[in-house]
Amino acid sequence: QVQLVESGGGLVQAGGSLRLSCAASGIIFSLNTVGWYRQAPGKQRELVATITSGRSTNYADSVKGRFTISRDNAKNTVYLQMNSLKPEDTAVYYCKVRVITIDYWGRGTQVIVSS
Repeated sequence: QVQLVESGGGLVQAGGSLRLSCAASGIIFSLNTVGWYRQAPGKQRELVATITSGRSTNYADSVKGRFTISRDNAKNTVYLQMNSLKPEDTAVYYCKVRVITIDYWGRGTQVIVSS
């Protein structure tokens, strides 16, 4: 059974940093593309960043230059380093992996950026 567990969220002032982690079990994370998504109150869930098995990365325009996605295959974990945080980054952050045709999501971790 595939399980994803996010951690690392919290309350931070604008301009601060957080590092989110997404730890996987039941799957060899390194073989799959993993994405970080976020959902702010009253808004649709949106893609933040992805990393492929070959470590190619892609970012939403709103986070380019501030967020970095990376993976530690030995720990079966994907990270999202978030710097220069803004109040508009406030959201619940989720990681997702697609295995063949099934999407697996974690339960999310809350990030609140105060102005």
